[in-house]
Amino acid sequence: MRFLSLIALAAATMISAAHAEDGYDLWLRYRPVEKQALVRYRAAATEVVSASHSATAKVTSDELVRGLSGLLAKKIATGTTIHGNGAVLFGTPANSKTIAGLKLPLAGLGPEGYVIKSATANGRKITVIAGNSDVGALYGAFRFLKEIQARAPVDRLAIVSAPKVKLRLLNHWDNLDATIERGYAGGSIFNWWTLPEHVPPRLVDYARANASLGINGTVLINVNASSLILTPGYIAKVARIADTFRPYGIKVYLVARFSAPMEIGRLTTADPLDPKVRAWWRNKADEIYHAIPDFGGFLVKANSEGQPGPQDYGRNHADGANMLAEALAPHGGVVMWRAFVYSHEVPDDRIKQAYNEFKPFDGKFADNVILQVKNGALDFQPREPFSALFGATPRTNTGMELQITKEYLGFNTHLVYLGSMWQEVFQSDTYAKGAGSTVAKVIVFNNKLTLMAGVSNIGADRNWCGSIFDQANWYAFGRLAWDPDAKADAIAADWVKLTFNANPAFDQPVVAMMMGSRETAVNYMTPLGLAHQMGTSGHYGPGPWVDDAGRQDWNPVYYHRAGKDGIGFDRTATGSNAVAQYFPPVAEKFSRVETTPENLLLWFHHLPWDYKMASGRTLWDELVTRYGEGEDAVHAMGAEWAKLKPYVDDERFAITADYLRIQARDAKLWRDASVAYFQSMSGLPLPSGMRAPAHSLSYYKQLSWPYAPGQGSPGRKVTPPPEEETQP
Repeated sequence: MRFLSLIALAAATMISAAHAEDGYDLWLRYRPVEKQALVRYRAAATEVVSASHSATAKVTSDELVRGLSGLLAKKIATGTTIHGNGAVLFGTPANSKTIAGLKLPLAGLGPEGYVIKSATANGRKITVIAGNSDVGALYGAFRFLKEIQARAPVDRLAIVSAPKVKLRLLNHWDNLDATIERGYAGGSIFNWWTLPEHVPPRLVDYARANASLGINGTVLINVNASSLILTPGYIAKVARIADTFRPYGIKVYLVARFSAPMEIGRLTTADPLDPKVRAWWRNKADEIYHAIPDFGGFLVKANSEGQPGPQDYGRNHADGANMLAEALAPHGGVVMWRAFVYSHEVPDDRIKQAYNEFKPFDGKFADNVILQVKNGALDFQPREPFSALFGATPRTNTGMELQITKEYLGFNTHLVYLGSMWQEVFQSDTYAKGAGSTVAKVIVFNNKLTLMAGVSNIGADRNWCGSIFDQANWYAFGRLAWDPDAKADAIAADWVKLTFNANPAFDQPVVAMMMGSRETAVNYMTPLGLAHQMGTSGHYGPGPWVDDAGRQDWNPVYYHRAGKDGIGFDRTATGSNAVAQYFPPVAEKFSRVETTPENLLLWFHHLPWDYKMASGRTLWDELVTRYGEGEDAVHAMGAEWAKLKPYVDDERFAITADYLRIQARDAKLWRDASVAYFQSMSGLPLPSGMRAPAHSLSYYKQLSWPYAPGQGSPGRKVTPPPEEETQP
């Protein structure tokens, strides 16, 4: 009997685990709506009717059935004919007379836009989800399911939507050995060892999640690339992934290591003007497209952080990019050339290098080249001004690169919603074409090809992103890539409803917590325009004292320049004059202390410790106060989350509560270590009522985290056998 009891207990445990909320389902949970709403929604969705028979139509039908069956707690019929009221018909005007007859406003929506409309056909009330392509209808299907998940009415729908950005890509910094550089959610989801024979189901769920956001491309490997990915064995593996993603409207892209012709092609040079090198890349492109007809193209990191590039041969970025563009052009492929560059020589100001290297070549790049520019002037910092390159290259396709993985924002254990940070960048006015030329508009109006790229935070952890709330940043990226003018708070509200529940008693405080979380992190890490104060290499924990990192502009002291006379980096005409790279109205604003926003003050100005702030406090007192406010706000988030326990399943509540405790611990460390160091520079007493750091400065300086996650094993120079002999 005891044996049978154990079996029963094990069975009960398995049943319980099957229904556990571990985060795997992301925002596609499809849990049943409340009983009082079931009748209303069931009447609006009685069956799923497909007007097409493509692979994309099949996954669209499957998703609608999966979603509606879960949300409405009933079996959903499928077919190709409408049988009664409440049918959900999806397809295109080309493959449905019913859709064509409705004359929906599809003309200006392109291949990926969609219309969702409540309509009447042959006397029956139906919901129509239509696009100019099956992929457009797929995106519309996910939107329809979102409306139900968010408890929106679906009986009088009239939704019209199309992406403002053409290429909406995730950039994976995954290595071929399954590690991830700056990855904080476990190993890579791409198991190159078992490919091409076996594709894990997780890759299908990855494609579903991306398609639900309108993400239409993915770069599979690290920008610090291994040329092995371009060898025949690996191209076959990539082709199998491409086959898996294709029904979901997702193209695959690869990183092209510039020295590949030498490393795997038996050439003695990678000079982009050498005819043999150009021929090698043309042949390589032909080989890839033979295996993957809809291959998207190449992402390139060149002449930055030791990576090879055209400057190694006395050539320029346009020479290198155009060589690859020439190889891809016959196939419709694109080259995304990263503008994150800095030379071996230490400059007067690191943030000026991208502008200095690319501005002179505006108009010299091929039409299928896109400059991929980081959102900020430096490197994904908690706060920095927008890159001066936005608007500065009007004759060159220029896209944006955002970092979804939180390399400088507490990894996966700090709750920091990035939607508000990205919105701040998109709404910044460049004045490229006069007032109102926001970064969001510049990305669209300057380009024949538009691009939004996000450095992925996805890993093999069961919850995908290492924490539940980091899923919100993946979600926000997709939504903002579709529409850079979307509002961060509305996106957060949708994510909370889809990921947790639609109870206002839960949603409203959680959204408020998310919207304040980025400013909280800025305060306890880098207030008032400070930047790059993290420990070197791993970028975990505070390190404002670090001055031995190998080159001057790798050191935090380079960026804060604190001393007895004050703190901050003078980037005005009396300093590095980086402000001159902006259009005149922006340059004028940042040049004057009085008009520089206080949240960027120390980015642009070196000021004395007794400088009077808007609050009436001195700069020193304000700096200490901001650090304290950041720490206090994390404790407040923890207290708020504790009150919400009744609204959350145990597993997701517990991991979030634990991580908020880690964040509180780290915020205290950041505050105490930073205050201790900067007090040693200023020589001033702490403001009245402020507690002293828990330890001495020497204590904080000796702390280290040699095994901080996210180091990866970037693929630097490789010397494999020639590609004909290379085996995966």
